[in-house]
Amino acid sequence: MTTDQDLPMDGQSATAVFAAKGIDVTANKDKGVIKVVKRPGLDGDRPMIGDRVTVHYTGKLLTGKKFDCSRDRKEPFCFNVGKGQVLKAWDIGVLSMQRGEVCTLLCKPEYAYGTAGNPDKIPPNSPVVFEMELLKFEGEVLTDDGGILRRIKVKGDGYTNPNDGASVDVHLEGRCGGRLFDCRDVSFIVGEAEDKGVPLGVDRAMDKMQKGECCVLSIQPKYGFGSEGKPEYKIGPDQEIIYEVTLKDFKRVKESWEMDLNEKLTLASGIKHKGNHYFKAGRYHQAVIQYQRIVSWLEMECGTGIEQQKRIQDFVLTSHLNLALCFLRIKEFSQVVENCNKVIELDENNEKALYRRGEARLLRNEFSLAMADFQQVLQVNPSNRAARSQISICQSKIKEHHEQDKRTYANMFQKFAERDAKTGRTKRRRDESMRNNMNGEVGIKRRRRSQDCPSY
Repeated sequence: MTTDQDLPMDGQSATAVFAAKGIDVTANKDKGVIKVVKRPGLDGDRPMIGDRVTVHYTGKLLTGKKFDCSRDRKEPFCFNVGKGQVLKAWDIGVLSMQRGEVCTLLCKPEYAYGTAGNPDKIPPNSPVVFEMELLKFEGEVLTDDGGILRRIKVKGDGYTNPNDGASVDVHLEGRCGGRLFDCRDVSFIVGEAEDKGVPLGVDRAMDKMQKGECCVLSIQPKYGFGSEGKPEYKIGPDQEIIYEVTLKDFKRVKESWEMDLNEKLTLASGIKHKGNHYFKAGRYHQAVIQYQRIVSWLEMECGTGIEQQKRIQDFVLTSHLNLALCFLRIKEFSQVVENCNKVIELDENNEKALYRRGEARLLRNEFSLAMADFQQVLQVNPSNRAARSQISICQSKIKEHHEQDKRTYANMFQKFAERDAKTGRTKRRRDESMRNNMNGEVGIKRRRRSQDCPSY
């Protein structure tokens, strides 16, 4: 990092230093952000738009007065670069840096704090200097489990994105281990990409993209070709794949708030049919997308008559039940419980919801809760033999768990007893040693006194 002496102490000398040593990193070359590299970074790529970057920074006025510093707080600062989350100068400057690089940015007011400045810190219309260190960067995480990372090579136009059900035209280049295995132009419906052999990870990134955007997606097996791989592409099981995706064009479908209730109910039948088709084919993630669309459309609707209200409730209840079954198949047990709870709110004695919630709880080792669910199933339907069998399994698991606890605690207490016994033996040996030493010292003192006595 630079020292205070590295920074000019007046505006005129600062401008001269940056003019002599710096480079203009703005797109239109208006000298709004001038950069001087203090320490080169590591060779390699630079951050892309949307990357999560981690930096240390120090902000100063041209007088050298410091107004902000991450190091003083002993905590680096993180943000998604190029997304307008920070000063315009930061977005521009950091995109030009390499990992480990330290640089100084001279920023005009229009790229920093503008005509208003910052009360009590930065006067209006003030140029500022930032010293930046780029510690690390990584792709933008698109899923909660980190299964899809996006890095934007070319930013798209506008502010709208494809939604579920939209038709999209894209160019794809897929790679695995550096080998190109897929290169084509393709059109598909968002939420149904696998019908065209397009991985789920590409499908799930669509609603984040803008027209004209080109991005690189790092896709984990769950969102790629899974444990089966893709033999026609010579891709084995559980392989990470990389897709470069260019969104050439898209056409959105109506959002929920743009449709009336009758339109939603009419479309829901077709969406449910698609979901059932995907489920039967074992394409559970695709089925989830369809069922979730129905829930998002109808969950908050009330209807105007008893018949319409019943249709709404039937769609919502069936969709939650089907979601629970899909999540059971893909082992997302908390989602199973959540969807079953939604059904039970509508129908407290729903046999399928109680049974599926019990299955999920059993697989989460919540044996007592699972047994309570299966017992409630028997109250609803005493002839449900599957529930009776599951209760036996729960009882066996509870007993096994208690036996394991007994062994654990028995071993623990045995170890405590052995440690206490060992400590007692050590203490007794130490006490005996101390007594022996004291007796020896007393004998020595007595002999010394007898030797010191005068001879007669």
